[in-house]
Amino acid sequence: MQVLVIGFARSGAAVAKLLQAEGAKVTVSDPKLDLDDPKVKALAAKGVTFTKDQDPSLLTHVDLIVKNPGIPYWIPILKAGQAAGIPIEVEVARAQKYIQGPWIAVTGSNGKTTTTKMIAAVLKANAKDPATVKVAGNIGLPVSELVPTLKPTDTVVTELSSFQLLGLPAARPHIAVITNIFSSHLDFHGSREAYISAKLNITRHQLASDFLVLNFDRQEWRDLAKETAAQVIPTSRKGLSHEGAYQEAGWLYFKEEAIMPVLDLGVPGEHNIENALNAIAVGKLSGVPTDKIAQALSQFQGVRHRLQKVGKITGRLVYNDSKATDIEATESALSGFKQPIVLLAGGLDRGDDEMRLLSAVQGKVKQLIVFGQTAPKLIALAKAAGIPVVQTQDVQTAVPLAFAKSQPGDVILLSPAAASWDQYPSFEKRGDLFIDAVEQYAQAAK
Repeated sequence: MQVLVIGFARSGAAVAKLLQAEGAKVTVSDPKLDLDDPKVKALAAKGVTFTKDQDPSLLTHVDLIVKNPGIPYWIPILKAGQAAGIPIEVEVARAQKYIQGPWIAVTGSNGKTTTTKMIAAVLKANAKDPATVKVAGNIGLPVSELVPTLKPTDTVVTELSSFQLLGLPAARPHIAVITNIFSSHLDFHGSREAYISAKLNITRHQLASDFLVLNFDRQEWRDLAKETAAQVIPTSRKGLSHEGAYQEAGWLYFKEEAIMPVLDLGVPGEHNIENALNAIAVGKLSGVPTDKIAQALSQFQGVRHRLQKVGKITGRLVYNDSKATDIEATESALSGFKQPIVLLAGGLDRGDDEMRLLSAVQGKVKQLIVFGQTAPKLIALAKAAGIPVVQTQDVQTAVPLAFAKSQPGDVILLSPAAASWDQYPSFEKRGDLFIDAVEQYAQAAK
């Protein structure tokens, strides 16, 4: 079999190695290839061909294309591949056949990573050997990298993005989780309907012996239960269903069984209640005792860049929520605090209506500090809400302003409500620079 791998990021390198080990003839195409990269040299020595070319002539005799999930299908070589009827997949589609033990897959617009990490923490709390719980997928480690050491006794927990699911039409996890669905990545998918359709690939091939853990707090999400043959396990922060995991009167439950008080969760915010409900559902379906679920979730301290507590500096609690790349994520972050908030926000303008944040900031945010392309929209939001606002250059210059405009007891929160790509290559880089600036301020304040 001849395979063309499009894109040599971490997943491309992993799947090229896997395919080559399977005996396929592999060519990797990436215009940004560094031919001096040790990974390139190592695979080339094993017979993998590398090229910076992406001319459709590369498709001659190709039986399969494996693309990086984030590469759009409309680039010429992929359009030519589609026209020629060549199957196009993503890395995890090739690796999933090696998962022989329980497979738990998580998707959603928001909360995927935290939910995945919470589930892993719950499962590890009950495992004789925590190393048998593997975490991979969109969370950073390609599933293909697990393959050489994967055992039938291992449980694999994967975070799957809509980009991955679009190229993963035959997935069948034993437990699938859909955290929520908002409007996201429409520039890639073309429409909300296409985006939702990609998300539903996580459950399309599940059977009646499988489970779909599904957020029931919106009618649109409840309607997705009609799209699966799996057993649906509802989650509801609003307590709308008692058939699965839910919140009621300050407690988290599973099917009428009290699991733990909300206040015992290790991370704040309504969105983290939803994430915890997903983890509770998966834990109970996997046979984890209640006390171990509660202990794991009470000890869970969050994920970097996702409402991450940076520290208490000059009396201010500082949080890094750089992963809040849409309005709903920022709404959730704001809901987690009762203290006055100095909010740092702004980023790539993808056409969202920032006025949707009005009710979330009113009575919560005492000061807005804005930057990036969405700054003018956020200034208009601040004026509508009667909140003082300052525009600055970027997240680094926003930090000293945040301390100047705050008082001991306040929360300083970076939650941009926008992607980072107008100023930074990733939300991780934006968050790292925020943390660096906070640490520099803390040192100077000593």
